[in-house]
Amino acid sequence: MLTERHLEIFVALAEEEHFGAAAQRVGITQPPLSQGLRRLEALLGVRLFDRDRGVALTDEGALLLPHARRALAALARLREIGAREQADGRRLRLGFAPEVPAALAAAVAAAPGRGGERPRLAVSTAPTTTLLSELSAGRLDVAVVRHPAVLDGLAAGEVVLAPTWVLSPEEPRGGGSALRLPVAVRPREDAPAAHDLFVDTLASRGRAVETVVISDERAGLALVAAGQAVLVTADRTLAAAGVARRPADDPALPLRLRVVWDPRGPAAAETAATARLLVDALAREAAL
Repeated sequence: MLTERHLEIFVALAEEEHFGAAAQRVGITQPPLSQGLRRLEALLGVRLFDRDRGVALTDEGALLLPHARRALAALARLREIGAREQADGRRLRLGFAPEVPAALAAAVAAAPGRGGERPRLAVSTAPTTTLLSELSAGRLDVAVVRHPAVLDGLAAGEVVLAPTWVLSPEEPRGGGSALRLPVAVRPREDAPAAHDLFVDTLASRGRAVETVVISDERAGLALVAAGQAVLVTADRTLAAAGVARRPADDPALPLRLRVVWDPRGPAAAETAATARLLVDALAREAAL
């Protein structure tokens, strides 16, 4: 197997052009240096040095030398990054479903710092199904997702109900009632169970539910302002000219959220402690 030591021996010998000096440079004696060179040549299937003319690179050796130097530089850089990561402390990879309002997400993300922890945050936004997959794959540490959802072995905090509002056009297109407009929703595959619960709750009042799929709430707001849809949002700041706002209480349509994490990870206890801080922050901030 080709190792970093093989490359170090090759580069040192190419630059020093002397077995003794090269061995001293890499911190070994001459016999293991010669043995390492022979192994490297056997691995590559070429001669790297012409011993008949002192220590001179062959044509193949000259071609390999710049690649070996770049490989050693890349390995040194990798060690430097690893050392810096270690020195900078623990990293917390945190994900949020796009339905979580920005102010609420910010308050939750700040909770570890208020609790005395100082993790380096990496924050991302993705649909609930994607967040759950990323948690299971070990690419996220904690996420705030829509409820209900299939957790498949993941741990979760209590369900938090965030209040929502219905945004509707002040003057629906054609002068009709806003009740007859479609409801703007994100794609069902983003959070199937939560989507179905939302639609079923709307239908519980005996109203036929028509939906229009949007990419995000900004697109939904645009449709509302154009008089073509209504939107249910937990974002109290979402507003536009010509758009009316009322509490979503008939029927009640709270945004159901949970903090989720993987209890099987390598730092499970530490992650769970951080997750509890986020659970408390989510419950506290959602009630404000």
